[in-house]
Amino acid sequence: MSRITAKYAKRARAVSLMGVLMVSVACTPINRYHGFVPSQAELDALTVGVDTRDSVVAAVGQPTSQGALGNDTLYYVSSQFRYFGALPPREVERQVLAISFDTGGRVRNIERFTLEDGRIVVLDRRVTDDGIEDVTFLGQLFGSFGRVDAGQIIGDGGQDPF
Repeated sequence: MSRITAKYAKRARAVSLMGVLMVSVACTPINRYHGFVPSQAELDALTVGVDTRDSVVAAVGQPTSQGALGNDTLYYVSSQFRYFGALPPREVERQVLAISFDTGGRVRNIERFTLEDGRIVVLDRRVTDDGIEDVTFLGQLFGSFGRVDAGQIIGDGGQDPF
């Protein structure tokens, strides 16, 4: 083998090794954590029927969300998402901690839900109805041609400009 061939073979091995390293690093899963759920030790310090909303917030921190229908439940939510290469992120862990209160403002119940429980908890529903159902932009544009008055476009308000 000549010196030139050996030199190209050495470069080819180096480039191949770099390519393998880049692919392996690009496909390494990345975990991202969102939210906050108090630890079991913090929850053990709470007493059902004794603690109030203020004492719960002081002991375990501010909630992620509060009940949408009233002021009777605090929600603490945490999620773990796994990103793998070019694939979309996948939620691999979720915990929802619900601390509900009775009419007197005392802790009534402490519940913990996970992704495996399969229960859907709607924390905040922000849906705005635009009143347009299955009408594309072009359909809206062409549908408005017959409803436009030339006086509205010019803006003269029906007055003689001269």
